[in-house]
Amino acid sequence: MADPNIAQKAPFGIDVQAGKTYFWCACGKSSKQPFCDGSHADTTFLPVKFECTETKKVFFCGCKHSQTKPVCDGTHNSL
Repeated sequence: MADPNIAQKAPFGIDVQAGKTYFWCACGKSSKQPFCDGSHADTTFLPVKFECTETKKVFFCGCKHSQTKPVCDGTHNSL
């Protein structure tokens, strides 16, 4: 499998709302980072579904290499 594009080497801090579903961009090509805009259509990547259970700030992975997708685990520090 190909490596994803690195959107940025830092997380995206996003305020999310309880009861909403978000689709995190796994390919790194989306123009609506960190969320999917369908740009993965010509790749082997699929967006990752994130169902929010509480209103809070979530730090979504920007480098697309996190082992805890879709949230940041600090992997960007070693890229």
